[in-house]
Amino acid sequence: MRSVRTISAVDSHTEGMPTRVVTAGVAPVPGDTMAERRRHAMEHLDPLRRFLVDEPRGHPAMSGAILQPPTRADADWGVLYIEVSGFLPMCGHGTIGVATVLVETGMVTVTEPETVVRLDTPAGLVEARVTVRDGVAEQVTLRNVDAFALELDAKVTVPGLGEVRYDMAYGGNFYAIVDLASLGLPFDRARKDDILAAGLAISEAVDAHSPPVHPADPAIRGCKHVQFLAPGSDARHSRNAMAIRPGWFDRSPCGTGTCARMAQLHARGELALDTEFVNESFIGTRFTGRLVGTSEVAGVPAVVPEFSGRAWITGTANYLLDPADPFPNGFVL
Repeated sequence: MRSVRTISAVDSHTEGMPTRVVTAGVAPVPGDTMAERRRHAMEHLDPLRRFLVDEPRGHPAMSGAILQPPTRADADWGVLYIEVSGFLPMCGHGTIGVATVLVETGMVTVTEPETVVRLDTPAGLVEARVTVRDGVAEQVTLRNVDAFALELDAKVTVPGLGEVRYDMAYGGNFYAIVDLASLGLPFDRARKDDILAAGLAISEAVDAHSPPVHPADPAIRGCKHVQFLAPGSDARHSRNAMAIRPGWFDRSPCGTGTCARMAQLHARGELALDTEFVNESFIGTRFTGRLVGTSEVAGVPAVVPEFSGRAWITGTANYLLDPADPFPNGFVL
């Protein structure tokens, strides 16, 4: 067995969605902040991302997190988030996976019944409160970065769909939130190909017409996520099919999407602070969230979101690169 690259990882899934947590084999990425490190990674380390998430080591819905030394004194670890669409500012399900891995592998000091892990992410500091019993991470509650509604009742013309109404909200990533029934599509996994095609078309049309830009960090821009709401979704319990470029569904309820949804509901006057909100995925798994305060992001009214979910470790591995491998950067079919 020979290899010119060896990367160690602990694989997990959060409510059905995978997170490959890279624990060794990647040197500290240059940058004084995690946002700067993300920009450096986007410019210089995309082959590494593809090596980890694309085939043959990954799959079309793979995501992961690369552990880094923190850039700030109040954080335990830094994190760079990766998925098939690129390097993300933040990833909710991935952070639950990271916190679970850090606790269950002993990479942080563990206390019971709760261990607090502070993570330095490109979107800002994220606090994870991990419920621990007998060394097992049973649940993770995240206090995410501030979330906000950027646009309400926006409209975009989409080829093949006509005029589509959407709300644009941010919860660590941008989300176009669309009532699925308005497109004449059922919330049915048997129609997943049609739903995904609609999501990709809407995402591309939004970015062509009015791409969202974070008011405090212009490097966070664009809409790769379309959150389709099932009929009957409200401020107590929503169900969503999360279509993501370049072409897959989130298997989890989506953590940053849950925060964006709560920010949208609050902006519409439908979700009060300190009120439980349940968000359900396309496969029936759930996150439970609430808004614990209000804030402001570069003059935009915002909220402070929290949500809880579970992750399970599924394996450990060393990912190798044989010097004769014809796919050193992976491939996409």
